[in-house]
Amino acid sequence: MKPFPCLKLIFGCAVLAVGVLFSTQARAHGGLSMAEDMCKLTVGPYMMHFTGYQPEQSQAKQFCEDIPGTGNTVVVLDYIEQELRPLPTEVRIIRDTGSEENLEAITVLHLPPKVYPNGSVNFEYNFDKPGKFVGLVTVGEKKEYLSRFPFSVGELNIFTRYFMSIYMVPVVALLAVVALFYFKRDRGKSQEVTAA
Repeated sequence: MKPFPCLKLIFGCAVLAVGVLFSTQARAHGGLSMAEDMCKLTVGPYMMHFTGYQPEQSQAKQFCEDIPGTGNTVVVLDYIEQELRPLPTEVRIIRDTGSEENLEAITVLHLPPKVYPNGSVNFEYNFDKPGKFVGLVTVGEKKEYLSRFPFSVGELNIFTRYFMSIYMVPVVALLAVVALFYFKRDRGKSQEVTAA
C-alpha cells in the first residue's frame, strides 16, 4: 500500500471514530434533544428551551442533560411557543426508582401547576447526593401534555468528561498520525530484514 493513501485511510478512520463518539452527545435523552446548540424539551406539541447551571461550581457554564456534579443547581425552562403562556405548567423532579406509584414519596422538588405569563419557569435545587432522577413537566388545564426525561446527577465518568470533550479531536488526530508513523517505520524495518 502506498504511504499517502494509507495516511488518508487512517486519518479518515480517526475522523469517523471521533464523529461517532461525539454524535452520542446529540441523541435524544427522554424529552430532551439538542438542536442548533439549544437544548429543547418537547411537551406534547410544544417546545421549551432547557438550560441548567451550577453557579458555585462552573459559574456560567450551561448543561443540557445530565448534571455534572452535586450541589446547588439552577434550571430555566423558556417557552418557545407563545401558546404556552396562558397554560398552567407543573414541574416535578423525582428519584428514579423504576416505579412512579407513590409519586409524593419519591418527589424531591415540586412546582405546582401555575401560569407563567412571562414565558419562563425557573427553579433552584440543591442535589446533595449523586443519583438518577426523572424530570416531569406537565402542561395544560387538564395536564394533557407530559414530558418525562431521565437524567443523572454527579455520575459522569472519566470517559464522558474527557473523551467527549471537543479538545479530544486534535489529540485523536495526533495519535492517528503517530500510530501511522510507527506502523510505517516498523514495516520498513521488516522489509529491510526480509531483503537481507
